[in-house]
Amino acid sequence: MKFFDLHCDTLFEALEKSKSLNYDKFHVTIDKGKKFSEWIQCFAVFIPDYYRNIKALDLFFRAKKKLDLEISKKNSEILLCSTKEDLTNNDYSCKAILTVESGAVLAGDLSNLDCLHKNGVKMMTLTWNGRNEIGDGCGVSSPKKITEFGKHVLKKMELLNMIVDVSHSSDQLFYDVFENTSKPFVASHSNSRKICTNRRNLTDDQFSIIKSRSGLIGINFCKDFLNDKDLPSKYDIVKHVDHFLSLGGEKIVSIGADFDGADMPYDILGIQSIEDLYELFLKEGYKESLLDKIFFYNAYNFFINNCFL
Repeated sequence: MKFFDLHCDTLFEALEKSKSLNYDKFHVTIDKGKKFSEWIQCFAVFIPDYYRNIKALDLFFRAKKKLDLEISKKNSEILLCSTKEDLTNNDYSCKAILTVESGAVLAGDLSNLDCLHKNGVKMMTLTWNGRNEIGDGCGVSSPKKITEFGKHVLKKMELLNMIVDVSHSSDQLFYDVFENTSKPFVASHSNSRKICTNRRNLTDDQFSIIKSRSGLIGINFCKDFLNDKDLPSKYDIVKHVDHFLSLGGEKIVSIGADFDGADMPYDILGIQSIEDLYELFLKEGYKESLLDKIFFYNAYNFFINNCFL
């Protein structure tokens, strides 16, 4: 099968723990991904809220250096995608897309967005849970409107064809993004608030807005975002997909597993569990043609048409 994952924190974990991207205890490793006939993985440079100003930007460069080192190793099986041709190149086990999680990486300086772009960043999550120079994350109790700096960031990201990601955004920031953009945007790793009331998840209205823009939703496997009461399992992932499909999400629902960045349900061990999850959907009556869209083609077509132009 083919697999496109919109979000993992494996690169950050590899940097923090001084391990390779093949460290067996990670949810995602290059060897574990070899089972897929085609695998595209978004590697996020996670910027925790306590990293600010130059420290945030420095964290990005250290992570990028780590990724470059992994790619430069003899017999490397990773290709960092910079062009459409890279995205369609099947000579590598892992086709990597570099992303950033939290606009705090910009340190309040718009020119740093050009720097990220030149270093291969294709998507940026605007916030983590707290407040940064762009706006407020979902953990801010009384969120304010997007900042003027944030409006400039959105405008420049669209000019650079860098994908705007609203996962972790407060509801206020979400609607401000909608009002201040014209292109499709994504929620790379967010679920349905109708199914699980965690504020990290999307309301039906927010989902409909992303759908109206021909955007993209990545289903998050984090157990805290799957249900409110029971022991989370992979069956809850099916419930979130079911709900988004009931809202017309056949062309925009994809996977943003949050591997190596979140606690997984007991029956999701890592990327090696993806095939089992696919089989579960088949048992639940899903057609292979629809599953292939959810697990690969929706994200693939979105990036081809909106980022790798």
